[in-house]
Amino acid sequence: MSENQIELNNNRKKQLGHFLEAMPDLAKLLGAQMNEAYKDGAIDGKTKRLMAMAIALGAGCRNCVLGQAEAALDLGATREDFLETIAVVISMRGTTGVAESLRVIQFLDELGKL
Repeated sequence: MSENQIELNNNRKKQLGHFLEAMPDLAKLLGAQMNEAYKDGAIDGKTKRLMAMAIALGAGCRNCVLGQAEAALDLGATREDFLETIAVVISMRGTTGVAESLRVIQFLDELGKL
């Protein structure tokens, strides 16, 4: 994978900003929905973000993978948290899970967190 994941993530955030500026009413609704979905409850926010990253890996959504990985890191996810999440993805998806998970491995490596 030759794409720089940090650059891709920075571009994702920039384009998301443009999207949200263009549709402020929708931005408020999306923000409220996401805040509700990812707040600590019976399951803590970090775990919810790792779950979302696993789903994004299964869906092949590059932007979602990077966004959820960054959010999980911000909530204190460790190398081990990511590796165990990736192990579950691989258990469910097999070799395609390995292939998609390489994006997370590279992102963590670029951030010096691997």
